[in-house]
Amino acid sequence: MTFTDLMDRVQGKAPKGAKRSRTWRKVRAKFIKENPRCFVCGSKKKVEIHHKIPFHLAPDLELVVDNLVSLCQNKRFGIRCHQLLGHLGNYRKINISIEEDVAIWRRKLGQYESV
Repeated sequence: MTFTDLMDRVQGKAPKGAKRSRTWRKVRAKFIKENPRCFVCGSKKKVEIHHKIPFHLAPDLELVVDNLVSLCQNKRFGIRCHQLLGHLGNYRKINISIEEDVAIWRRKLGQYESV
């Protein structure tokens, strides 16, 4: 087991042996092209694609667009949207209320202000 494999398992990522679909990179690239801004703060910097229901829990939802959300890591308002809302501040956690939380924080932060 490599260090990366170990870190992935510690962070609750896909179980050993589970592999991303060959199509994942294309789906991710298309999604980020269509959704280049963080769904919370509107930033275009350090945007990552987050699975609402994680790959390690539901590999069959890996490519489902409704299971994806663009979230940033850039601390635009002093927070990393991906870490805070996607993982509740801890990459081992899952935010089952992510859709509601994104909507609430988007209103609070004023989504798509000039970046």
